[in-house]
Amino acid sequence: MPAPMSFPLSILDLAFVAPGETVQDAFRGSVALAQIAEAAGYRRVWYAEHHNMPSIASSAPAVLIAHIAAKTHSIRLGAGGVMLPNHSPLTIAEQFGTLAALYPGRIDLGLGRAPGGDSITFGAMRRSPSAAETFPADVRELQGYLSGQSLVTGVSATPGAGTNIPLYILGSSLFGAQLAAAMGLPFGFASHFAPASLQQAVALYRSQFRPSAQLERAYVIAGINVVAADTEADARGHLLQAQRLRVSILLGGGRSVADAEADAILTSPRGRFLRDMMEYTAVGTPDKVKADLEQFAVHADADELMLAFGNPTLHARLRAVQRVALG
Repeated sequence: MPAPMSFPLSILDLAFVAPGETVQDAFRGSVALAQIAEAAGYRRVWYAEHHNMPSIASSAPAVLIAHIAAKTHSIRLGAGGVMLPNHSPLTIAEQFGTLAALYPGRIDLGLGRAPGGDSITFGAMRRSPSAAETFPADVRELQGYLSGQSLVTGVSATPGAGTNIPLYILGSSLFGAQLAAAMGLPFGFASHFAPASLQQAVALYRSQFRPSAQLERAYVIAGINVVAADTEADARGHLLQAQRLRVSILLGGGRSVADAEADAILTSPRGRFLRDMMEYTAVGTPDKVKADLEQFAVHADADELMLAFGNPTLHARLRAVQRVALG
């Protein structure tokens, strides 16, 4: 049985493509991760929409969710999130309405207003940066389709209408907190990579929250990185590998960066933002990680934690997922 904690644990899976592996390997790993998470008692697994990043294969969350839902039984699955400026609300309502019809009671829909890629990629998607400006209206339009009370005369989402798929506003700033509060929706803060405004955003959300048909009380999900291993030394080694990999991905300009060079970058002003991104990281043995998670939940005033496991290999990641939940 999962060890008792005072809040639910969930997982953010980016379908990571490790060096020397294929996209197919990443998807097999995502299936295994969801199956272990289900058996271990995690509440949900979410998949984030990213584009033009060779190391992340979760660019089509709805398709990936369908695949993994077919290979699991009860765990909730969802987008964490769909970047709504990249899509029409009707398209997302139909995609997730299809998922809700196939897997009733198991589908979540987290929504973000970032493009999920760089400006060149945004152009390749035939979208304009100004699309983010209509995010609040697009969320309301999407909500209308899913509730069966379309805001667009003569247009209904089939599938989708009447499914009332739970929506979550995701963000890393005060904007998302204000929108989630005004709409009475749960709020997920991306503190696993953008920690700076966590406490301010959560406090603002809770103070301004207005109950809605979906949610009576404010509900906060906070993201945190996790690197767990059987020993403290192993966990620290895995963390260093994960940091080196981030250097290659974010600062390497498309090339693999040697360990010595990566270490030098990590200790330089240039690499400071990478260290800052991972400010909220629970690292160590499973017991140590659990203690860190308890402390972080209090610090973040969170109702639920979304764990981003950073162990650099699939085997280590799967073991960490299991050990953190089961001890």
